[in-house]
Amino acid sequence: MKIKLGRLVIGCALIAGCTPSTKESAIHVGNDWPAYGGNKAGNRFSPLTQINVNNVKDLQLAWTYDANDPPDTSRGRQWAREIQCQPIVIRGVMYGTNATLKLFAIDAATGKPRWQFDPFTDTKPSYHPSRGVVYWEQGEDHRILYTAGSYLYAVNADNGQAILSFGDSGRVSLNEGLSINYEVSPRAVRATSPGVVYDNVYVLGSSVSEGGDAAPGYVRGFDIVSGKLLWTFHTIPQPGEPGYDSWPKGAYKLIGGVNNWSGMVVDDKRGMVFFGTGSPGSDFYGGEREGKNLYANCIIALDAKTGKLKWYYQTIHHDLWDRDIPLPPNLATVMHDGKPVDVVVQATKDGLVYVLDRDNGTSIFPVEERPVDTTGALPGEHPWPTQKFPTKPLPFANQIFADTDVTNISKQSHDYVVAHYMHARHGKKFLPPSTQGTLLFGYSGGAEWGGNAIDSNGILYQNANHAPWLLEMISAKAQQKQVASLRPGQAAYVANCSACHGMNRKGDGKGIPDLTHIGSQLSRQQIASVLEAGRGRMPSFGSLPNKQRNEIIDYLLGVKPDASARADEHKPAAPEDEVPAVQTNYPYHPPYVSKVWKKMVDQDGYPGVKPPWGTLSAIDLNTGDYLWTVTLGEYPELVKKGIPPTGTESYGGPIVTAGGLVFIAGTRDEKFRAFDRQTGKVVWEYQLPAGGFATPVSYKVNGVQYVALAVGGARGLKAGGYYMAFALPADKR
Repeated sequence: MKIKLGRLVIGCALIAGCTPSTKESAIHVGNDWPAYGGNKAGNRFSPLTQINVNNVKDLQLAWTYDANDPPDTSRGRQWAREIQCQPIVIRGVMYGTNATLKLFAIDAATGKPRWQFDPFTDTKPSYHPSRGVVYWEQGEDHRILYTAGSYLYAVNADNGQAILSFGDSGRVSLNEGLSINYEVSPRAVRATSPGVVYDNVYVLGSSVSEGGDAAPGYVRGFDIVSGKLLWTFHTIPQPGEPGYDSWPKGAYKLIGGVNNWSGMVVDDKRGMVFFGTGSPGSDFYGGEREGKNLYANCIIALDAKTGKLKWYYQTIHHDLWDRDIPLPPNLATVMHDGKPVDVVVQATKDGLVYVLDRDNGTSIFPVEERPVDTTGALPGEHPWPTQKFPTKPLPFANQIFADTDVTNISKQSHDYVVAHYMHARHGKKFLPPSTQGTLLFGYSGGAEWGGNAIDSNGILYQNANHAPWLLEMISAKAQQKQVASLRPGQAAYVANCSACHGMNRKGDGKGIPDLTHIGSQLSRQQIASVLEAGRGRMPSFGSLPNKQRNEIIDYLLGVKPDASARADEHKPAAPEDEVPAVQTNYPYHPPYVSKVWKKMVDQDGYPGVKPPWGTLSAIDLNTGDYLWTVTLGEYPELVKKGIPPTGTESYGGPIVTAGGLVFIAGTRDEKFRAFDRQTGKVVWEYQLPAGGFATPVSYKVNGVQYVALAVGGARGLKAGGYYMAFALPADKR
C-alpha cells in the first residue's frame, strides 16, 4: 500500500529560485562542506584560511538556529535533546537533523529556515542518534538521503518533499535484504551514521542490537534513483563465502551484529568503499562463536559498485569486550620510505591507529601479533590466544588499568576507588570477562564516533577518552533465579535496565541519569515515550511488550501496577504481552550476560583513573611520531579546588583548517575551542549554552568563512537543541 508523506514546509522553500541550481556553480570543497567528514575521504580538512591563528581571537557568534520542536507532551519530544549531527553545506544551504530526526534546510549565512521534513508523520517515532545526511544530484534532481527509525528516506533538497519514485513513496525499509538470515522478524535495524555515494550507488551500514537479538549487520548498496537493493555484503559469511570457516557452521543463522554503525568513506578513483565493523552479538560472551569471527572488528575495503570484497584487516580476534571500530576511516597520502603512499587511517576504541596501504590493506608500520592472557574465561568460552599490537603510532589512550593508575585527585577519591573496584581482575588488556569482574579501557574510547581530522601534511588530530569501566558477568540461570522472587516491574528493570542504571537506579553520577526520582522530572506518558522511542544514547525498548514496559514504569514511579494510569491502556494487548517479564523471544540466549557494566568512577562521579581524562593529540602519520598531546576540557569545580585541568570525556570530533587551526567541542564543560595546530595551544574558546556533542564544519558564503556546530546538550547536562555559526567581524576578515 502506498503511503503519503506530506511535510511541513517553512519559509522560502517553495519560492522559485530559492535554492541555486547546478547551472549556477559546481559544488566546491572549501566553500561547501558537501559530505559527512567534509569530503569523500572523510578527512575533516577545510582549505579555508580567512579564519586563522592570528585573527581567531576575534571570532564571534554570527547566528543561532533553534532546532527544537514545539512542546508535544504526547510524544515526549521536548526530552530528546542531544544532537550528534555534523551538517552539510551545499551552495549556501545547510542541511541537518534535529533531536527528533526532523530533516531541515536553513540559509548557511543567516540560519534562517527554508524547509523541514518530518519522517514520523505517519509512522511511530523511533529516536536515535543521527550523525549526518548525504547529498546527491544529477542534473536538476537534487536529493538528501538520510535515515530515521528503520527507514532510508530520499527527500528533495530544494523543497523538502519526499521523492515518491524512491522505494515505497519516498522510503526504503532498512530490513531490506536481511530477512533470509534470521527467523525472528522484525529485529531493530537503524542507521545512526550516513553512508557514502559512488556514482548512483548509496552504500550504507546499520546500527543493530548488541545482544542475542541482534540482526545481522550486513553492508548494502542501494540504487539512489529507485531505492532498489543492488548488493549485500555478508559481514557474517555464509556457506561458500571466504571467512565462513572462522565461525562454527551455521553461525550466520544464529549470531547477529558485525555491523558498520560508525560510517564509511569512498575512493572514487579506485571505486572502493572503506569502513570498520563492530563486534558480534552478544557483546561479552562468545561460547557459541568459536573462532576469529570474520568480518567482525575489521577494516574492510569493498568494490563500491558490486559489494565484492577487496581486502580486510582484523583488529580484534573473537571480540569479548565490545571494541567496535567506532568512527569512519580516513583517506590520506603520506610519505613512507621516501615515496607517497595512499593510505586508509583507522583509529580504534582501544586507542590504536592503523595506517594501511589503500590497495592491499597491509600496515605501513610494524604490527606485532602477541600472546595474551586467556585465563579465567567463562565456561564454554574460546578466547583467541593472540592479539595485534601496533608499534607505531603508539597508543593514544590507556591500555591497561594497573594499581598505580587509581585516581589521585584526592585521598577520598583514591580510597573510594580502591575499596569499590580493586577486587576485580585488572592489569592486562585482554583479560576475558568474568563473574569476578574485569576492569578495562576501550569501551567509550579511546576514539569515538566523532571522528578525527588529517591535514594536508599528513598530521592526524585525534581526541581521546580515558575512562575505565567495570564489567561483571552473571549466568543467565542465576539472573533468572535472582529476579524470580521480584515483582514483575522490578524483574523487568533488572533484566533490561540495571546493567546501565544500576540495581539501585542511581546511574553513574554523570552520563547515565539517576532514576530514583524520575517521577518528579517526567510524567508517566513521557517515560513511556522514552522507553518506546529511545533518547540520546539510550536505545529504544519498543520491542518489549506494552505490558512489560508499563511494569517498568510502575516500578520506577513506585506505584502498584493496578493503581497506574496506563499511558497506552486504550491499545489492544498484543499476544506477546502475555509472556512472563523475564522471558525473551531472542533466537540466541547467551548463557552468560552482563550483570554490571558501568564506568568506574569515584564517589562524586569522576573517572576512577588518574587524569588526564580527555586529551587531544597530533600524530605525524609520515613517521608515526607524536607532535603534541594536550588535555581537552576541564571541570571548573575541580579547578576552583586547585586541581589542574583534568580533561573530560568528549563526544564529537575535530576539524582542521588551512588557517592553522583545530576546532573541537564535545567536552563536558560545554566549551567550543580552537587550538593552534602547530603547538596544541588553545587560541580561542567560547562558552556554549549547552554541550556541543557533535563535530563542527567550516564553509564560506558570500566571501565569509563560518565555523558551525550542533549544540544539542544533554548527556546528563542541560538541554540545548541549537545550531550555532561563528565568523569574524567585517573589519577583521
